Formats: sequence, structure tokens, C-alpha cells
Amino acid sequence: MLAALYNGVDTVEIKEIDRLEPGPGDVVVKVRAEGICGSDLNQYRKLTEPEMLPAGHETTGEIVEVGEGVDLVRIGERVAVETVGHGKACLTCWYCRQGQYRNCVDKGDYQGGGFAEYVTRNAVGCYPLTDGMTWEEGALVEPLAVSIRGVRRGEMKPGDTVVVLGAGTIGLTAIAAAKALGAGRIIATARHEHQVLLAKQLGADIVVQSDDANIKGVVDDLTDGLGADMTIETVGGFGNDNTLVQAVDVTRVMGRIVVLGVFHEPTMTDWMAPLMKEQSIIFSVCYGIMDGRHDFEMAIDLMAYGKVDLKPMVTHRFPLSEMPEALATAYDKSTGSIKVQLLM
Repeated sequence: MLAALYNGVDTVEIKEIDRLEPGPGDVVVKVRAEGICGSDLNQYRKLTEPEMLPAGHETTGEIVEVGEGVDLVRIGERVAVETVGHGKACLTCWYCRQGQYRNCVDKGDYQGGGFAEYVTRNAVGCYPLTDGMTWEEGALVEPLAVSIRGVRRGEMKPGDTVVVLGAGTIGLTAIAAAKALGAGRIIATARHEHQVLLAKQLGADIVVQSDDANIKGVVDDLTDGLGADMTIETVGGFGNDNTLVQAVDVTRVMGRIVVLGVFHEPTMTDWMAPLMKEQSIIFSVCYGIMDGRHDFEMAIDLMAYGKVDLKPMVTHRFPLSEMPEALATAYDKSTGSIKVQLLM
């Protein structure tokens, strides 16, 4: 099969590699759409050795082959693939029994991701799409599930005032998730004008430029000086804690701060302010089962029933053969890119 592999020097090359056969409980999925995530871009920046297996975790496609123990009826099923946890978890350890598959202590070997024509994963980690969902929507299930988990981890209540810091993929899906799950008012920050427009389309009431020092003033004006009930940080960064400081600043006393952004380097953070405000700081990574439902299932339902429409997020589409161009477009926000997908 064809796969996009980083060459360890400066670019991604399209190469022919062996397709992994399905083991017991596995399925082979023909990839139909694959999103490029910010974490993929950061990973390629840090890699110094050639990849042997492709990356890619915003994966959707059609089951074309099943392994031992998997019902043949699943062949032809359209699915979103949970590649990170459920798709390779042991299903028997303590974390798996709690439905927290990403934390499995005995995960199977890495089998490669969706930057390829096919991906092999455990059948239980393949979540059926509804008939009306497009492949592009299927590849957005993963980032929406990340944000749904963040909203749920933050115990957002109906009517809460929510601040979302950042309007990249996760920031935008956090806006959509918070809106669909009952947020009252949503204030977001965005760096680029095309992000501002989409943030409003997805449910933000007010969008402030990321570099505007008056974000606290905007939040205070809307809350009579109280502050946000919950703030979702989606930016992360390299060695700075600017958005963490901002989150503490705009969140009310005894409010909740959910950190979804990835901080790739250590930061120096002053914890006195959140201590004195008795704020809860909650870290949320990926997805799992909460209150009996997997975040992937909730993401699919929200899209299928029209409560969340993420289709406008997909701004650029490329075939697998043009992966280098796709990556360059995803890097360069002056292109107007928000979500770049590979369609196969």
C-alpha cells in the first residue's frame, strides 16, 4: 500500500510499504479521509529519523477485511477509527475496564496511522458512522471527541459562560461542543480573520483577537465582573505559559480551567493566583468513556443529528500523493487553512 513517511531530513515522501494483516479481533480499514492535526505538524518538526510506519489519527474509512473473531457483517461498514486508545488497547487492564483506553498499560504494537491507503486496528475501536455523514465529517469525529471530553471533564453546566482560548481545530471544536452541550455564552480568542468568522459560525457569541490585552475586560463586561465559569485552553505552546495565565485571569473564583493545549516544553507558571481563586485546573487528553458513553459516540451523534455542523472547517483537500503540499498548506495559515484533509 502507499503511505506518507517522513524521510528524517526535511520532507514527507510517498512510499510503498506492506499492508498489515488483521490479527484476531482486528479489521483493515480502507482510509477515505484523514485530517492533518497540529500535533502531526509538531511531530514532523521534531523527527530526526525516517519513519517506518505512517502517522495520522483523524481517520475514517470503510472496513474491507476482518480478522478472526470479527463478524463478517462488518465488512463494508463506514467507521471513524479511534487509533490512539480503543483501537489498540488490551481491553482487560484496570484502565480499559474503566473505559480509559488511552491509558491502557498493555497496548498492542503500533500499526501505523491514517496517512496511508489502509490502517489496521482493533474492531472495537471502529465507530460506525450514520448513513448521512460524509467522509470529511467522519475524519472530524476525532477532534470533536477531544473537545467533548474536555467539556465533560470540566463539568460544564447548562447556561455556563465559557471562554475558549484559541481557534485552531481544537478551539473551534471546543466552541461547537460547548454550544451543543448547553453553554450560555461563549467568548473565544482567534489569531486569524478566517478563524474569527468560523468561530462565530460554530457558536461563539464574541471573538477577540488573541493578542488583544483586553480579553479580561470583555469577559468582565459580559459577566458583571464575575469571570467565566469555565475556560478551555486549546493553544499550548513551546516554553511559554501565556494562555495559562490568561485562563486564570478570565476565570471566576472557584471556576474551572480545562487544559486541552499541548505544551511541548516546560513552562514556569505562578500557581499563587489560581490557588487564591480556588480554581480547578483540569487536564484533558484524547477521549474515553464517561457516564457510560464514549466521546466518539457522542461526537457522531452530535453531527448526525445536526447539533454540530463542522463541514465548514474543512478548507483544503488533497490526495495522498500530494501530502507534502498538504502539510505546507496546514502550516501556512495565510492560505486560509483551518482543517486540511487527505481524501482517498
